[in-house]
Amino acid sequence: MTYSSLQMCLPLVKGPKVMGQLAYQLFHGQVCDIPSLPQLQCADKRPRVHFKCAICIWNLLLSTLKMRSKELSLSVKQAIIRLKKQNKPIREIARTLGMAKTTVWNILKKKECTGDLSNTKRPGRPWKTTVLDDRRILSLVKKTPFTTVGQIKNTLQEVGLCVSKSTIKRRLHQSEYRGFTTRCKPLVSLKNRKEQARLEFAKQHLTKPSQFWNKILWTDETKINLYQSEGKRRVWRRKGTAHDPKHTTSSVKHGGGSVMAWACMAANGTGSLVFIDDVTADKSSRMNSEVFRAILSAHIQPNAAELIGRRFTVQMDNDPKHTAKATKEFLKLQKWNVMQWPSQSPDLNPIEYAFHLLKTKLKGKCPNNKQELKTVAVDAWQSITRDETQRLVMSMRS
Repeated sequence: MTYSSLQMCLPLVKGPKVMGQLAYQLFHGQVCDIPSLPQLQCADKRPRVHFKCAICIWNLLLSTLKMRSKELSLSVKQAIIRLKKQNKPIREIARTLGMAKTTVWNILKKKECTGDLSNTKRPGRPWKTTVLDDRRILSLVKKTPFTTVGQIKNTLQEVGLCVSKSTIKRRLHQSEYRGFTTRCKPLVSLKNRKEQARLEFAKQHLTKPSQFWNKILWTDETKINLYQSEGKRRVWRRKGTAHDPKHTTSSVKHGGGSVMAWACMAANGTGSLVFIDDVTADKSSRMNSEVFRAILSAHIQPNAAELIGRRFTVQMDNDPKHTAKATKEFLKLQKWNVMQWPSQSPDLNPIEYAFHLLKTKLKGKCPNNKQELKTVAVDAWQSITRDETQRLVMSMRS
């Protein structure tokens, strides 16, 4: 019988324990119950495996069973040392603890040589990727940061490397790459980037004192939805109760209705919150230059006098109704000092962050209609403290 034919016979034996028992029987010349193995008739008429065949199987089993045994716990190792200190022989220690004599001897030898009983770190399964493969994964991420793990996996399969998504994630984590939600930044057109209006604005106002910022009346418009989005929320529940009304949140298309509002603020606090449909003749929320001029005429001077004083500067963005010819002539007649504002820069305006505070305060409120929404919105806008507006305005300096 050849070595390869023995390998075909061995799958009939299941499990390392059974294979160990088989090896013991073969080595001691006991009866072998595996079919298809050559057997010889001995004097006692019992079938036995040929000696050379037994040695061959023994070597094959040793190579198959070449695996690391279960690690001993620290308490068991300490028990071995304790029994040895009581002058117990190795044979008795092994019999008492139910383990092999060689195991006891190895533990005692390790304690004598190193003085340590901790288990050595297992090498683990070898990596499926090479250094070149790891570089390829990093190169794909650096070239296209928005690529997904699945796309990386498909790309690697095209070059003959089949790895799991978990392996790809581990390689990226080892190189300190993590998946994050993208930060949202205002879109700045190529024209404004070339003119560097935002950069020039920052350079001009970098060293402005706090008195300069305290004299500015910030203005802008915002949309307030009837139902405020609360984002993703977590809930404690049992399995199978996901659709229980107590465990769900409501969602309404387009916010369930909304109102457009104009507002102003200064470092000393918030000013008026004006709803556009209360100003327009047709009760719509559409604002044009005429409606905008009516709001400015009615609210700029009173709010500036209350929050700032006689000398003030009006800030407004470059919305078409703000830069219309009629609006410019109106501002010129009023002789107000208007701040030059770079285009596409809502992130610079502190009133935008005040609007965020307003909508945060509206979460949890449950207005039933637009009129109730206006009432709670005015209350929330007026509840923004002077410290909060001061902090927002002074953030322009940093």
